[in-house]
Amino acid sequence: MNFKMLTMGAMALAMMTGSALAAANGTSALDNPEKMAPFYTDSGMKTMKSEKEFKTAWMAMKEEDRAGMTKECGDKAIAKSHDDFCKMTKQLGGAN
Repeated sequence: MNFKMLTMGAMALAMMTGSALAAANGTSALDNPEKMAPFYTDSGMKTMKSEKEFKTAWMAMKEEDRAGMTKECGDKAIAKSHDDFCKMTKQLGGAN
């Protein structure tokens, strides 16, 4: 019984560590060009679309994608590198 508990604990720790490392290595949805392209006017993703166009693109996304992006904007390191995008999502109330 103790061996099973130790094994389960080790597996849980490994999975948590793996997902934390993935987030730290820039694998955020906010770094995914396919997901972010609808919000920008240029391929280099430097110029955001208007608020109206942003909202249209935001509402066209799946709810789980919006929730994930909103959550990622809650991370200070990620939000800093995607400042304009995260400000706009907060203006929309996350998913409004």
